[in-house]
Amino acid sequence: MPELPEVETVRRGLAPAMEGAVVEHVRLARPDLRFPFPDRFAERIEGRRLVALGRRAKYLCADLDDGAVLVMHLGMSGSFRVEAASPGGDPASPRADLSAPFHHPRGKSAAHDHVAIELSSGARVVYNDPRRFGFMDLAARADLDVHPRFRDLGVEPTGNALSPEHLAAAFAGRATSLKAALLDQSVIAGLGNIYVCEALWRSGLSPLRAAGSIVGADGGPTAETRRLVEAIVAVIAEAIEAGGSSLRDHVRTDGSLGYFQHRFAVYDRAGEPCARPGCGGTVERIVQTGRSTFHCPVCQPARGGAAARREIRPGRR
Repeated sequence: MPELPEVETVRRGLAPAMEGAVVEHVRLARPDLRFPFPDRFAERIEGRRLVALGRRAKYLCADLDDGAVLVMHLGMSGSFRVEAASPGGDPASPRADLSAPFHHPRGKSAAHDHVAIELSSGARVVYNDPRRFGFMDLAARADLDVHPRFRDLGVEPTGNALSPEHLAAAFAGRATSLKAALLDQSVIAGLGNIYVCEALWRSGLSPLRAAGSIVGADGGPTAETRRLVEAIVAVIAEAIEAGGSSLRDHVRTDGSLGYFQHRFAVYDRAGEPCARPGCGGTVERIVQTGRSTFHCPVCQPARGGAAARREIRPGRR
């Protein structure tokens, strides 16, 4: 599933075509994706101006001029592409972004083009989703913070709200592992498996340690808490700048691939030497709560007790 940097990359790719444009026509190739479309979905969007395109966690949020928000989630295999109509009125063709680091054919079958949004800007935004795990919904902007999909989300890892004090307050007294605590979306919204592994490696903290072990006796942040926050912020910022990781189905809106996967220090590198200078360790893969964890047991020493280690059991990668 695309993680926050991939979704933010998609948002940045869509924004120039969508923001300020009026939705002229919406074509739905089917009545549902993961869930049925809301009643009168196309009718409620057509004629509305797209005021702004934002992101909350892994959700894209397009504000409409009537106070509604078009909420979009990519699911496992969803992607958007932006097409520009040719001057002669021929079928739309992909709009290229020549500033992208490199380009690859999309390889997406038109049979999986489920939603097409035609805009007054001359662009057409097409949503393609072979597995149909993504979805679209409409919500009121005034009620978005209490909407079931948003009300329990934690702070964003891209803003000032993620601080050592916030993390210490969230982790104080928690016996669950650092890995599991960081994947808790009510603590940090949008932080996923790949970037948790990378941030823990950068901060030199074991994914097996109890979350509460990096909090001071007074409940405040420690040097380890501060180091972890700095690592999270840095790895997310670098991944966004790199355009995401292009794992499996994820591509940008212009069809190009992100390349942060070339900077992975531990994720998907089991059996390789640790990238930390002077470490000498080997990256290992373990499974925690059904998810793969990649770490170096030498420079990320496990301290925190058996409670964390009991989470290791067979599961998916």
